[in-house]
Amino acid sequence: MKRLWTPAWIVRHVAMVVLVVGFLALGWWQISRAASGNTLSWAYAVQWPIFAGFVVFVWWRELRHTLRGRSTLASGAAAAPGEPVTPGDAASPRSTPAVRRPVRVTRVPATGGGPEDADLAEYNRYLTWLNANPGAKPGDYPG
Repeated sequence: MKRLWTPAWIVRHVAMVVLVVGFLALGWWQISRAASGNTLSWAYAVQWPIFAGFVVFVWWRELRHTLRGRSTLASGAAAAPGEPVTPGDAASPRSTPAVRRPVRVTRVPATGGGPEDADLAEYNRYLTWLNANPGAKPGDYPG
């Protein structure tokens, strides 16, 4: 429970309470506006409590995530911070999959000499001309 009383968590607790109270107050305000004849406020009167519920959901989820700890595997064994994961470790069905580095792919520029390249070159010349002549109309293009 000491993990939940760090300065960062105290800010999270306070933010959650402020947001929930504020959202519920806004919902109540919209109910009073809706009761006085503003029909659009009925939608907002439902929306604000949903926002408050979402804040509580995210806070509860983060709370549970912190209490479970970040260094525990699904099997319950603690993982050493510097220990590499080998493919043999993933043989048990309860172990979590290893996170590996992404594969780097080099991009090779496409080279082609088809009819589409001529059309693209003509379009690029057209755009260059339009950029050079900002007041011109597209019909003034000489090409």
